[in-house]
Amino acid sequence: MMSGLLAPALARRGIHYGWAMVAVTFLVMVVTAAAMGNLGVLLLPVQREYGWDTSAISGALAVRLLLFGLMAPFSAVLIAKYGLRRIVVVALCLITGGLMASTQMTSLWQLWVCWGIVTGLGTGMTAMVLGATVANRWFVERRGLVVGMLTASSATGQLAFLPLAAWVAEHHGWRMAIIPVVGACAVAGLLMWLVGRDHPSDLGLTAYGEGGSPKPPTPLPAGNAVRTTFKVLGEAAGTRSFWILFGTFYVCGLSTNGLIQTHFIPFCVDFGMKEVESASVLAMMGAFDFVGTVLSGWLSDRYDNRKLLFWYYGLRGLSLLFLPMSTFSLFGLSVFAMFYGLDWIATVPPTVKIAGREFGREKAALVFGWVFTGHQLGAATAAFGAGLSRDALASYLPAFYTAGAACILAAFAVMMIRSSGMSGRATEAVPQGARA
Repeated sequence: MMSGLLAPALARRGIHYGWAMVAVTFLVMVVTAAAMGNLGVLLLPVQREYGWDTSAISGALAVRLLLFGLMAPFSAVLIAKYGLRRIVVVALCLITGGLMASTQMTSLWQLWVCWGIVTGLGTGMTAMVLGATVANRWFVERRGLVVGMLTASSATGQLAFLPLAAWVAEHHGWRMAIIPVVGACAVAGLLMWLVGRDHPSDLGLTAYGEGGSPKPPTPLPAGNAVRTTFKVLGEAAGTRSFWILFGTFYVCGLSTNGLIQTHFIPFCVDFGMKEVESASVLAMMGAFDFVGTVLSGWLSDRYDNRKLLFWYYGLRGLSLLFLPMSTFSLFGLSVFAMFYGLDWIATVPPTVKIAGREFGREKAALVFGWVFTGHQLGAATAAFGAGLSRDALASYLPAFYTAGAACILAAFAVMMIRSSGMSGRATEAVPQGARA
Protein backbone atom coordinates (compact mmCIF):
# COMPACT_ATOMS: atom_id res chain seq x y z
CA MET A 1 0.00 0.00 0.00
CA MET A 2 1.47 3.35 -1.04
CA SER A 3 0.38 4.99 2.23
CA GLY A 4 2.65 2.62 4.18
CA LEU A 5 5.65 3.90 2.22
CA LEU A 6 4.58 7.53 2.03
CA ALA A 7 3.83 8.03 5.75
CA PRO A 8 7.39 7.36 7.05
CA ALA A 9 8.89 9.32 4.15
CA LEU A 10 6.79 12.36 5.11
CA ALA A 11 7.54 11.85 8.82
CA ARG A 12 11.29 12.04 8.15
CA ARG A 13 10.65 15.48 6.67
CA GLY A 14 8.50 16.58 9.60
CA ILE A 15 5.24 16.43 7.61
CA HIS A 16 2.18 14.84 9.20
CA TYR A 17 0.35 12.34 6.97
CA GLY A 18 -2.84 14.33 7.50
CA TRP A 19 -1.59 16.79 4.90
CA ALA A 20 -1.35 13.98 2.32
CA MET A 21 -4.98 13.15 3.13
CA VAL A 22 -5.85 16.81 2.62
CA ALA A 23 -4.17 16.80 -0.80
CA VAL A 24 -5.92 13.72 -2.17
CA THR A 25 -9.26 14.73 -0.66
CA PHE A 26 -8.85 18.17 -2.22
CA LEU A 27 -8.44 16.53 -5.64
CA VAL A 28 -11.53 14.35 -5.15
CA MET A 29 -13.61 17.34 -4.16
CA VAL A 30 -12.27 19.36 -7.10
CA VAL A 31 -13.49 16.81 -9.64
CA THR A 32 -16.80 16.44 -7.79
CA ALA A 33 -17.29 20.20 -7.99
CA ALA A 34 -16.42 20.10 -11.68
CA ALA A 35 -19.00 17.38 -12.29
CA MET A 36 -21.61 19.47 -10.46
CA GLY A 37 -20.72 22.83 -11.97
CA ASN A 38 -20.17 21.79 -15.58
CA LEU A 39 -23.79 20.74 -15.97
CA GLY A 40 -24.83 24.38 -15.51
CA VAL A 41 -22.54 25.31 -18.42
CA LEU A 42 -24.21 22.66 -20.59
CA LEU A 43 -27.78 23.79 -19.87
CA LEU A 44 -28.10 26.04 -22.90
CA PRO A 45 -26.37 23.70 -25.41
CA VAL A 46 -28.63 20.83 -24.32
CA GLN A 47 -31.67 23.08 -24.55
CA ARG A 48 -30.75 24.15 -28.08
CA GLU A 49 -30.27 20.56 -29.23
CA TYR A 50 -33.39 19.01 -27.72
CA GLY A 51 -35.71 22.01 -27.39
CA TRP A 52 -36.61 21.22 -23.78
CA ASP A 53 -37.91 24.01 -21.50
CA THR A 54 -35.53 25.66 -19.05
CA SER A 55 -37.70 24.49 -16.15
CA ALA A 56 -37.59 20.86 -17.40
CA ILE A 57 -33.78 20.82 -17.51
CA SER A 58 -33.62 22.78 -14.25
CA GLY A 59 -35.84 20.13 -12.66
CA ALA A 60 -33.22 17.46 -13.38
CA LEU A 61 -30.50 19.70 -11.96
CA ALA A 62 -32.70 20.34 -8.91
CA VAL A 63 -33.02 16.58 -8.33
CA ARG A 64 -29.23 16.31 -8.57
CA LEU A 65 -28.80 19.06 -5.97
CA LEU A 66 -31.45 17.54 -3.71
CA LEU A 67 -29.85 14.09 -3.77
CA PHE A 68 -26.44 15.73 -3.33
CA GLY A 69 -27.73 17.03 -0.01
CA LEU A 70 -29.91 14.09 1.07
CA MET A 71 -26.98 11.70 0.65
CA ALA A 72 -24.73 13.78 2.91
CA PRO A 73 -25.74 12.38 6.34
CA PHE A 74 -25.88 8.84 4.98
CA SER A 75 -22.48 9.20 3.32
CA ALA A 76 -21.01 10.07 6.73
CA VAL A 77 -22.30 6.78 8.15
CA LEU A 78 -21.30 4.82 5.03
CA ILE A 79 -17.78 6.22 5.32
CA ALA A 80 -17.67 5.23 8.99
CA LYS A 81 -18.92 1.71 8.23
CA TYR A 82 -17.25 0.79 4.95
CA GLY A 83 -14.23 3.07 4.87
CA LEU A 84 -13.42 6.34 3.20
CA ARG A 85 -11.54 4.88 0.23
CA ARG A 86 -14.27 2.43 -0.81
CA ILE A 87 -17.05 5.01 -0.64
CA VAL A 88 -15.07 7.60 -2.60
CA VAL A 89 -14.22 5.14 -5.39
CA VAL A 90 -17.83 3.94 -5.66
CA ALA A 91 -19.02 7.56 -5.76
CA LEU A 92 -16.61 8.51 -8.55
CA CYS A 93 -17.72 5.48 -10.56
CA LEU A 94 -21.34 6.62 -10.24
CA ILE A 95 -20.45 10.15 -11.36
CA THR A 96 -18.50 8.84 -14.36
CA GLY A 97 -21.27 6.44 -15.33
CA GLY A 98 -23.98 9.10 -15.12
CA LEU A 99 -22.02 11.61 -17.19
CA MET A 100 -21.03 9.13 -19.88
CA ALA A 101 -24.55 7.69 -20.14
CA SER A 102 -25.97 11.19 -20.64
CA THR A 103 -24.04 11.55 -23.91
CA GLN A 104 -26.34 8.90 -25.42
CA MET A 105 -29.67 10.19 -24.09
CA THR A 106 -32.60 10.79 -26.42
CA SER A 107 -35.45 11.55 -23.98
CA LEU A 108 -36.03 13.94 -21.11
CA TRP A 109 -36.48 11.15 -18.57
CA GLN A 110 -32.97 9.94 -19.38
CA LEU A 111 -31.65 13.40 -18.53
CA TRP A 112 -33.38 13.18 -15.17
CA VAL A 113 -31.87 9.75 -14.51
CA CYS A 114 -28.31 10.56 -15.67
CA TRP A 115 -27.89 14.17 -14.52
CA GLY A 116 -30.41 14.04 -11.70
CA ILE A 117 -30.39 10.67 -9.94
CA VAL A 118 -27.08 8.95 -10.78
CA THR A 119 -24.88 12.06 -10.70
CA GLY A 120 -26.73 13.37 -7.64
CA LEU A 121 -26.12 10.16 -5.69
CA GLY A 122 -22.45 10.02 -6.69
CA THR A 123 -21.65 13.62 -5.88
CA GLY A 124 -23.64 13.36 -2.66
CA MET A 125 -21.35 10.58 -1.44
CA THR A 126 -18.36 12.91 -1.86
CA ALA A 127 -20.08 16.09 -0.70
CA MET A 128 -18.62 18.51 1.82
CA VAL A 129 -19.14 15.84 4.48
CA LEU A 130 -16.03 14.15 3.07
CA GLY A 131 -13.96 17.24 3.83
CA ALA A 132 -15.49 17.59 7.29
CA THR A 133 -14.75 13.92 8.01
CA VAL A 134 -11.10 14.21 7.00
CA ALA A 135 -10.68 17.44 8.97
CA ASN A 136 -12.23 16.04 12.15
CA ARG A 137 -10.42 12.71 12.00
CA TRP A 138 -6.95 13.87 11.03
CA PHE A 139 -6.68 17.31 12.68
CA VAL A 140 -7.14 18.83 16.11
CA GLU A 141 -5.11 21.95 15.50
CA ARG A 142 -5.61 23.82 12.20
CA ARG A 143 -8.97 22.10 11.70
CA GLY A 144 -10.70 25.29 10.59
CA LEU A 145 -7.94 26.00 8.07
CA VAL A 146 -8.23 22.46 6.67
CA VAL A 147 -12.00 22.75 6.33
CA GLY A 148 -11.48 26.06 4.53
CA MET A 149 -8.95 24.53 2.12
CA LEU A 150 -11.15 21.53 1.33
CA THR A 151 -14.26 23.65 0.96
CA ALA A 152 -12.38 25.91 -1.43
CA SER A 153 -11.88 22.89 -3.69
CA SER A 154 -15.28 23.56 -5.24
CA ALA A 155 -14.02 26.98 -6.31
CA THR A 156 -10.93 25.35 -7.79
CA GLY A 157 -13.12 22.88 -9.67
CA GLN A 158 -14.99 25.73 -11.29
CA LEU A 159 -11.82 27.69 -11.97
CA ALA A 160 -10.14 24.72 -13.64
CA PHE A 161 -13.01 23.27 -15.66
CA LEU A 162 -15.78 25.80 -16.32
CA PRO A 163 -14.14 27.99 -19.00
CA LEU A 164 -12.71 24.88 -20.64
CA ALA A 165 -16.11 23.16 -20.64
CA ALA A 166 -17.81 26.24 -22.11
CA TRP A 167 -15.17 26.54 -24.86
CA VAL A 168 -15.28 22.83 -25.75
CA ALA A 169 -19.09 22.85 -25.77
CA GLU A 170 -19.12 25.84 -28.12
CA HIS A 171 -16.55 24.46 -30.56
CA HIS A 172 -16.91 20.66 -30.30
CA GLY A 173 -20.32 20.03 -28.73
CA TRP A 174 -21.50 19.52 -25.17
CA ARG A 175 -20.75 15.78 -25.20
CA MET A 176 -17.03 16.38 -25.66
CA ALA A 177 -17.10 18.88 -22.78
CA ILE A 178 -17.85 15.99 -20.42
CA ILE A 179 -14.65 14.05 -21.25
CA PRO A 180 -12.13 16.13 -19.18
CA VAL A 181 -14.20 15.68 -16.02
CA VAL A 182 -14.55 11.94 -16.58
CA GLY A 183 -10.77 11.60 -16.94
CA ALA A 184 -10.16 13.64 -13.80
CA CYS A 185 -12.59 11.42 -11.85
CA ALA A 186 -10.60 8.33 -12.86
CA VAL A 187 -7.29 9.87 -11.71
CA ALA A 188 -8.76 11.05 -8.39
CA GLY A 189 -10.27 7.64 -7.65
CA LEU A 190 -6.97 5.86 -8.29
CA LEU A 191 -5.02 8.24 -6.03
CA MET A 192 -7.55 7.95 -3.21
CA TRP A 193 -7.34 4.15 -3.38
CA LEU A 194 -3.53 4.23 -3.23
CA VAL A 195 -2.96 7.06 -0.74
CA GLY A 196 -6.11 7.34 1.35
CA ARG A 197 -6.47 5.87 4.86
CA ASP A 198 -9.46 6.02 7.15
CA HIS A 199 -7.92 7.05 10.49
CA PRO A 200 -4.53 8.23 11.79
CA SER A 201 -4.37 5.13 13.98
CA ASP A 202 -4.27 2.99 10.80
CA LEU A 203 -0.72 4.30 10.36
CA GLY A 204 0.15 4.36 14.06
CA LEU A 205 -0.35 8.15 14.25
CA THR A 206 -2.37 10.58 16.28
CA ALA A 207 -4.32 13.42 14.71
CA TYR A 208 -2.31 16.55 13.90
CA GLY A 209 -1.90 18.54 17.11
CA GLU A 210 -3.20 15.76 19.37
CA GLY A 211 -1.03 14.51 22.21
CA GLY A 212 -0.75 11.00 23.63
CA SER A 213 -0.52 7.67 21.86
CA PRO A 214 -2.61 6.56 18.87
CA LYS A 215 -6.08 5.38 19.81
CA PRO A 216 -8.72 3.59 17.75
CA PRO A 217 -11.67 5.77 16.71
CA THR A 218 -14.73 6.02 18.91
CA PRO A 219 -17.44 3.99 17.18
CA LEU A 220 -20.80 5.46 16.27
CA PRO A 221 -23.87 3.96 17.97
CA ALA A 222 -24.44 0.33 17.02
CA GLY A 223 -27.03 -0.54 14.36
CA ASN A 224 -27.49 -0.18 10.67
CA ALA A 225 -26.50 2.98 8.84
CA VAL A 226 -30.03 4.33 8.39
CA ARG A 227 -30.96 3.87 12.06
CA THR A 228 -27.70 5.45 13.21
CA THR A 229 -28.16 8.42 10.89
CA PHE A 230 -31.66 9.17 12.15
CA LYS A 231 -30.67 8.57 15.78
CA VAL A 232 -28.04 11.30 15.56
CA LEU A 233 -30.56 13.53 13.78
CA GLY A 234 -33.02 13.00 16.62
CA GLU A 235 -30.43 14.05 19.17
CA ALA A 236 -29.39 17.14 17.20
CA ALA A 237 -32.95 18.18 16.35
CA GLY A 238 -33.65 18.81 20.02
CA THR A 239 -31.33 21.83 20.02
CA ARG A 240 -31.92 25.36 18.78
CA SER A 241 -28.43 25.54 17.29
CA PHE A 242 -29.16 22.71 14.86
CA TRP A 243 -32.25 24.36 13.43
CA ILE A 244 -30.54 27.72 13.04
CA LEU A 245 -27.62 26.08 11.25
CA PHE A 246 -30.05 24.07 9.10
CA GLY A 247 -32.13 27.13 8.19
CA THR A 248 -29.22 29.42 7.43
CA PHE A 249 -27.53 26.72 5.37
CA TYR A 250 -30.81 26.37 3.43
CA VAL A 251 -30.37 30.02 2.53
CA CYS A 252 -26.72 29.35 1.69
CA GLY A 253 -27.73 26.75 -0.89
CA LEU A 254 -30.56 28.94 -2.15
CA SER A 255 -28.10 31.73 -2.91
CA THR A 256 -25.10 29.74 -4.26
CA ASN A 257 -25.02 26.55 -6.31
CA GLY A 258 -28.78 26.38 -6.75
CA LEU A 259 -28.94 29.87 -8.23
CA ILE A 260 -25.53 31.11 -9.36
CA GLN A 261 -23.88 27.83 -10.33
CA THR A 262 -26.97 26.62 -12.20
CA HIS A 263 -28.43 29.79 -13.73
CA PHE A 264 -25.75 32.49 -13.80
CA ILE A 265 -24.69 31.77 -17.39
CA PRO A 266 -28.25 31.78 -18.84
CA PHE A 267 -28.94 34.90 -16.74
CA CYS A 268 -25.96 36.71 -18.30
CA VAL A 269 -26.90 35.49 -21.79
CA ASP A 270 -30.33 37.07 -21.28
CA PHE A 271 -28.50 40.39 -20.82
CA GLY A 272 -26.43 40.01 -23.99
CA MET A 273 -23.26 38.27 -22.81
CA LYS A 274 -21.73 35.26 -24.55
CA GLU A 275 -21.59 31.89 -22.82
CA VAL A 276 -17.79 31.65 -22.69
CA GLU A 277 -17.55 35.18 -21.24
CA SER A 278 -20.19 34.33 -18.64
CA ALA A 279 -18.31 31.16 -17.68
CA SER A 280 -15.14 33.24 -17.29
CA VAL A 281 -16.91 35.55 -14.83
CA LEU A 282 -18.07 32.49 -12.92
CA ALA A 283 -14.49 31.22 -12.87
CA MET A 284 -13.39 34.64 -11.57
CA MET A 285 -15.81 34.14 -8.67
CA GLY A 286 -14.18 30.77 -8.13
CA ALA A 287 -10.76 32.40 -7.84
CA PHE A 288 -12.01 34.90 -5.26
CA ASP A 289 -13.89 32.13 -3.46
CA PHE A 290 -10.74 30.04 -3.14
CA VAL A 291 -9.03 32.93 -1.36
CA GLY A 292 -12.10 33.80 0.71
CA THR A 293 -12.83 30.26 1.87
CA VAL A 294 -9.24 29.49 2.90
CA LEU A 295 -9.15 32.84 4.72
CA SER A 296 -12.47 31.96 6.35
CA GLY A 297 -10.98 28.74 7.66
CA TRP A 298 -8.06 30.68 9.16
CA LEU A 299 -10.44 33.22 10.71
CA SER A 300 -12.76 30.52 12.09
CA ASP A 301 -9.88 29.19 14.21
CA ARG A 302 -9.48 32.62 15.80
CA TYR A 303 -12.76 34.56 15.97
CA ASP A 304 -16.41 34.15 16.95
CA ASN A 305 -17.88 32.00 14.20
CA ARG A 306 -21.33 33.55 14.59
CA LYS A 307 -19.99 37.00 13.76
CA LEU A 308 -18.15 35.64 10.75
CA LEU A 309 -21.36 34.08 9.44
CA PHE A 310 -23.23 37.36 10.05
CA TRP A 311 -20.84 39.21 7.74
CA TYR A 312 -20.71 36.43 5.15
CA TYR A 313 -24.48 36.18 4.73
CA GLY A 314 -24.96 39.94 4.89
CA LEU A 315 -22.36 40.74 2.22
CA ARG A 316 -23.63 37.95 -0.01
CA GLY A 317 -27.17 39.28 0.23
CA LEU A 318 -26.09 42.79 -0.67
CA SER A 319 -24.08 41.54 -3.65
CA LEU A 320 -27.07 39.58 -5.01
CA LEU A 321 -29.31 42.62 -4.67
CA PHE A 322 -26.66 44.67 -6.49
CA LEU A 323 -26.17 42.25 -9.42
CA PRO A 324 -29.25 43.23 -11.48
CA MET A 325 -28.12 46.87 -11.18
CA SER A 326 -24.58 46.15 -12.39
CA THR A 327 -25.63 46.79 -16.04
CA PHE A 328 -23.51 43.69 -16.79
CA SER A 329 -20.53 45.85 -17.64
CA LEU A 330 -16.99 44.63 -17.03
CA PHE A 331 -16.66 46.88 -14.00
CA GLY A 332 -20.05 46.00 -12.54
CA LEU A 333 -19.56 42.25 -12.91
CA SER A 334 -16.02 42.47 -11.54
CA VAL A 335 -17.33 44.19 -8.39
CA PHE A 336 -20.00 41.51 -8.03
CA ALA A 337 -17.54 38.67 -8.66
CA MET A 338 -15.22 40.01 -5.97
CA PHE A 339 -17.78 40.54 -3.19
CA TYR A 340 -19.88 37.49 -4.00
CA GLY A 341 -16.91 35.25 -4.72
CA LEU A 342 -15.08 36.02 -1.49
CA ASP A 343 -17.86 34.49 0.58
CA TRP A 344 -19.52 32.07 -1.86
CA ILE A 345 -18.89 29.09 0.42
CA ALA A 346 -16.89 30.83 3.13
CA THR A 347 -19.84 29.94 5.37
CA VAL A 348 -18.73 26.29 5.57
CA PRO A 349 -15.71 26.49 7.95
CA PRO A 350 -17.57 28.46 10.67
CA THR A 351 -20.59 26.17 10.29
CA VAL A 352 -18.45 23.03 10.66
CA LYS A 353 -16.70 24.56 13.68
CA ILE A 354 -20.00 25.39 15.36
CA ALA A 355 -21.28 21.85 14.67
CA GLY A 356 -18.13 20.38 16.21
CA ARG A 357 -18.45 22.60 19.26
CA GLU A 358 -22.15 21.88 19.77
CA PHE A 359 -22.32 18.15 19.00
CA GLY A 360 -18.86 16.71 19.61
CA ARG A 361 -15.95 15.67 17.48
CA GLU A 362 -17.13 12.17 16.48
CA LYS A 363 -20.67 13.21 15.56
CA ALA A 364 -19.73 16.53 13.96
CA ALA A 365 -19.49 15.16 10.41
CA LEU A 366 -22.82 13.35 10.68
CA VAL A 367 -24.63 16.38 12.12
CA PHE A 368 -23.04 18.57 9.48
CA GLY A 369 -24.36 16.09 6.92
CA TRP A 370 -27.91 16.85 8.04
CA VAL A 371 -27.17 20.58 8.06
CA PHE A 372 -25.80 20.20 4.55
CA THR A 373 -29.08 18.55 3.56
CA GLY A 374 -30.71 21.89 4.35
CA HIS A 375 -28.15 23.55 2.07
CA GLN A 376 -29.11 21.33 -0.85
CA LEU A 377 -32.84 21.67 -0.20
CA GLY A 378 -32.29 25.39 -0.65
CA ALA A 379 -30.18 24.75 -3.75
CA ALA A 380 -32.87 22.54 -5.29
CA THR A 381 -35.50 25.18 -4.54
CA ALA A 382 -33.46 27.85 -6.32
CA ALA A 383 -32.49 25.61 -9.25
CA PHE A 384 -36.11 24.76 -10.05
CA GLY A 385 -37.65 28.05 -8.92
CA ALA A 386 -35.31 30.23 -10.98
CA GLY A 387 -35.94 28.13 -14.08
CA LEU A 388 -39.69 28.38 -13.47
CA SER A 389 -39.36 32.16 -13.05
CA ARG A 390 -37.57 32.44 -16.40
CA ASP A 391 -40.23 30.37 -18.19
CA ALA A 392 -43.27 31.99 -16.53
CA LEU A 393 -42.07 35.60 -16.15
CA ALA A 394 -39.35 35.73 -18.82
CA SER A 395 -36.93 36.94 -16.12
CA TYR A 396 -34.55 35.61 -13.49
CA LEU A 397 -34.78 38.83 -11.48
CA PRO A 398 -37.40 37.66 -8.90
CA ALA A 399 -35.18 34.70 -8.01
CA PHE A 400 -32.10 36.90 -7.46
CA TYR A 401 -33.96 39.46 -5.36
CA THR A 402 -35.54 36.71 -3.23
CA ALA A 403 -32.16 35.07 -2.59
CA GLY A 404 -30.57 38.41 -1.63
CA ALA A 405 -33.33 39.19 0.88
CA ALA A 406 -33.09 35.69 2.37
CA CYS A 407 -29.35 36.16 2.97
CA ILE A 408 -30.00 39.35 4.93
CA LEU A 409 -32.45 37.46 7.17
CA ALA A 410 -29.95 34.62 7.64
CA ALA A 411 -27.28 37.10 8.77
CA PHE A 412 -29.43 38.12 11.73
CA ALA A 413 -30.70 34.60 12.46
CA VAL A 414 -27.21 33.17 12.93
CA MET A 415 -26.56 35.53 15.84
CA MET A 416 -29.25 33.63 17.80
CA ILE A 417 -26.89 30.67 18.20
CA ARG A 418 -25.57 30.64 21.72
CA SER A 419 -22.17 32.25 22.12
CA SER A 420 -19.10 30.13 22.79
CA GLY A 421 -18.37 32.49 25.65
CA MET A 422 -15.70 34.43 23.80
CA SER A 423 -16.24 38.03 22.79
CA GLY A 424 -13.23 38.15 20.49
CA ARG A 425 -11.18 35.10 19.70
CA ALA A 426 -13.22 31.91 19.71
CA THR A 427 -12.10 28.53 21.00
CA GLU A 428 -13.61 25.11 20.69
CA ALA A 429 -13.67 22.44 23.35
CA VAL A 430 -12.31 19.14 22.11
CA PRO A 431 -11.49 15.86 23.87
CA GLN A 432 -8.31 15.40 25.89
CA GLY A 433 -7.88 19.13 26.41
CA ALA A 434 -6.48 19.69 22.95
CA ARG A 435 -7.00 23.04 21.27
CA ALA A 436 -8.82 23.03 17.91
